[in-house]
Amino acid sequence: MTELIADSARAAELRGRLVDDLVAESTIVSSEVEAALRAVPRHLFAPGATLEQSYAQDTVRTKRDEHGVTISAISAPQIQAMMLEQAKLRPCLRTLEIGSGGYNAALMAELVGEDGEVTTVDIDPEVSDRAHRCLSEAGYSRVNVVLADAEEGVPQHAPYHRIIVTVGAWDIPPAWTDQLAGGGTLTVPLRMRSLTRSITFQWEGDHLVSQSAQVCGFVPMQGAGTHTERLLPLRGKEIGLRFDDGWPADPDLLSGALDSRRVEVWTGVVIERMVPFDTLQLWLATALDGYCRISVDPELDTGLVAPITRRSTDSAVDGGSVAYLAARRLDQSTAEFGVHAFGPGAATLAEAMADQVRIWDRHHRQGPGPRIAIYPAHIPDDQLPDGRVIDKRHVRITISWPSVGDPAKGRAAHHRIRRVTE
Repeated sequence: MTELIADSARAAELRGRLVDDLVAESTIVSSEVEAALRAVPRHLFAPGATLEQSYAQDTVRTKRDEHGVTISAISAPQIQAMMLEQAKLRPCLRTLEIGSGGYNAALMAELVGEDGEVTTVDIDPEVSDRAHRCLSEAGYSRVNVVLADAEEGVPQHAPYHRIIVTVGAWDIPPAWTDQLAGGGTLTVPLRMRSLTRSITFQWEGDHLVSQSAQVCGFVPMQGAGTHTERLLPLRGKEIGLRFDDGWPADPDLLSGALDSRRVEVWTGVVIERMVPFDTLQLWLATALDGYCRISVDPELDTGLVAPITRRSTDSAVDGGSVAYLAARRLDQSTAEFGVHAFGPGAATLAEAMADQVRIWDRHHRQGPGPRIAIYPAHIPDDQLPDGRVIDKRHVRITISWPSVGDPAKGRAAHHRIRRVTE
């Protein structure tokens, strides 16, 4: 009994410290989300984790596949708080969580209150059973736990005022929008050209429009919504290019690209340490037809390439040439963006990518970011706004940037960009 009391006191202390940190970082901005995170005992949903692990600002991995890849996890608390702030849950709402774990559903239950309703769905019976058990033990047995492939939503409890997706989604199936109540919102970690953003969408006529977009990362969707990136090795297993779409017409052209001399172009665009540049990633993904991501295996790294982040950095291909975003330190607090490129057209591709970095710096760095919209798959090109068009199985996604000289206007892009078929 003494040990249980001590654990409970320690858990309360760690939980309070975690929430204090999230408030201080402005991840939590509302008193409602703050109260929910202070109320729900996160450690009860993390079997096998220590109290310190349960209340760290980190993911708690709860299941891996046969290759050791995480397929189920309790998301990092800062990501959960961020998405709850995006979704703006309030009392009496009917809500759906796609991707179970238990903890986030308990937070949602706190926010909607006893007059609201929370349904959580997962395709994995082991995950659903654990969520059901943990929710009951923590006092949230009123949450509906459903075992199903969320591609079809959960029609028996629809419509929903809020749908929150807590797994990485490549597409937006019709059931999610069909089961959304009038005036409702969908918050989803949506993957677009290998970039994932947590986006809250709301209806605007016949399509959904982004209300907010934040950087995030989630385990990928399983079941009918599964979509796998394709990897193009450039130097054995050391260096690879990851494509979510836009697979090169003749990938063999790139086989000898890294044998050429490296071309370097420096942009004059300066970034301070610890300052996010996620809108640059979205801009490059919008502006460059051959956009992809370059990654380097740290155990095999020979130093041949030097992207900003070896795990995954903005890249682009054109024919037999490849370029990627680089940086060089100017002093202890600042660095300059540059582009490294290889292949027969390296100089041209490097200059093109560097120009896009400069355009972002001049026109979009301090702006509101892009307008991301979801249209039904049948909408023709001439009824879509200017910008990057990404065709999924079920929907068409558009990424449109404010016009130059009119940062408040979000519908028009800097220039028309052709669509990408995935």
